[in-house]
Amino acid sequence: MSEPGNVTVRRATMTDIPAITRIYNQGIVDRLATLETDERSESERAAWLTARDERHPVLAAERNGAVVGWGSLNIFNPRPAYRFVADFSVYVAREARGSGVGGALLVALIAEARRLEFHKLALAAFLHNAAGMRLYRKFGFRLVGVYREQGILDGRWVDVAIMERLLEPPA
Repeated sequence: MSEPGNVTVRRATMTDIPAITRIYNQGIVDRLATLETDERSESERAAWLTARDERHPVLAAERNGAVVGWGSLNIFNPRPAYRFVADFSVYVAREARGSGVGGALLVALIAEARRLEFHKLALAAFLHNAAGMRLYRKFGFRLVGVYREQGILDGRWVDVAIMERLLEPPA
């Protein structure tokens, strides 16, 4: 699907579930990417992957044969009027953060969103995740606003940035 640098991005399969689960749980524990607080099991992540539809794929990023990140296009809102807007997720393994994996996933997710005829990508991100905020800005996402005190992590309120990017049609 895409190969920026030494990272290959492709559709995720059931064989990726152990790595996807490990990487997602790192994101939960590190408090950088989600208001989720309970780690997930491989069986839960397998059910999640199985339930995905063609319009909301999960992508895996590989380096040297190992999955080092994953991303997904997600339903923004189930109402039909929102069918051309997708939310997305990007998770990178601790050992691969800062090495271009997030960017490779974002390039692939944007391309896939265009192919699937989405008009816009939206996301919610922690303001304290400086690397994530830099990545989203680098790829043309703009800050729409901030949800103040959106959730509680470790006994303290956390603010969440809301960002968006309109997608140009494929050339």
